[in-house]
Amino acid sequence: MAMPTTTADRAGRGAAFLTAEEREVLYALGCGLGNAEIAAALVLPEGAVAERLDRVLGKLGLRDRAAAIVHAFDCGLVVPGQGPRGPLPGPGGARRTAPEPGPWLRVSLLGPLRTTLAGRPVDVGPVRQQAVLAALALSAGRSVSRGRLLEDVWGREMPDGNVVPVYVYRLRKILRLGERPDSVIRRDRYGYGLVRGVAEVDALCVEDLVTRAAAAERGGDLTEAVRLCGRALELFRGEPLAGLPGPFAEAERLRLAQRRVALAQRGADWLLRLGRRREAITALSALALEEPLNEQVAATLMHALRCDGRRAEALAVFDRTGRRLAEDLGVAPGEVLVRARRAALRGEDAGAGRAGAA
Repeated sequence: MAMPTTTADRAGRGAAFLTAEEREVLYALGCGLGNAEIAAALVLPEGAVAERLDRVLGKLGLRDRAAAIVHAFDCGLVVPGQGPRGPLPGPGGARRTAPEPGPWLRVSLLGPLRTTLAGRPVDVGPVRQQAVLAALALSAGRSVSRGRLLEDVWGREMPDGNVVPVYVYRLRKILRLGERPDSVIRRDRYGYGLVRGVAEVDALCVEDLVTRAAAAERGGDLTEAVRLCGRALELFRGEPLAGLPGPFAEAERLRLAQRRVALAQRGADWLLRLGRRREAITALSALALEEPLNEQVAATLMHALRCDGRRAEALAVFDRTGRRLAEDLGVAPGEVLVRARRAALRGEDAGAGRAGAA
């Protein structure tokens, strides 16, 4: 049975009709070079570059330059972030090479999206385009297919046409590595992704810090665990992925917000185990103001207050949280809060306030 042809297969066959000179121009276009840059690299007049470009468009049945760039990606002639398949010669035989790995791109998602390239802020375009970058940034080295990006960013409002390749092309152009044509976004047969070792994502940095903090706890170094936990919490700048559209961003907003709460509780638990009760109470009081309906946060705060001999304040936390639950949700306090209240009344440590693993 014949195997179905892919976009890359069809694109590859189309590129086979080009001469070597025309393929050079197509490759240079895919790298993001303008006509003047291509002319300088190939030691040609700009008019000759324009003529070759016209022949490329005619042979491949493409309507414009942007379509030729997408075609260069689809046929595998250009592999962003992995260096050229066939180096483009420059003046005097010089060759363009792949960039050295490094943290060129930093993507901050733990608040409104921010990007910096080589230390400088970069505007990555409209919110849907930002959402595409966010989905790639959180893929943690995995490739994300075009269909998956459509579902993640547009949901049921999926548009017709090649909107994903267009957005990825724009992002590639914006996120070039310095003066080089390479981008931090790669493409393979599975889809798109960020090049390994070139991008730093704050949400992924949090997970690394949490892993190191857990290792410090297992090693008995709670002071180091608290320090690493604090560094992770400092990376949060507000509502994660604030303002970004799509079901993926919405789900990640919820997940990352919950992650922050769990991490703050775990850090407070470590502070209590170190005897640093006042610091734990300060952190938990701020968290309780942000999360007034979170019963586990309230119970942890009650536990910390009771351990510090402040039973009346612990009971006040129960009353305040109980009122908010009744007014906002129409429910009574759950078992975790009831146990915390019982422990405060009896002066017992029922363990109700111990934070779960982050």
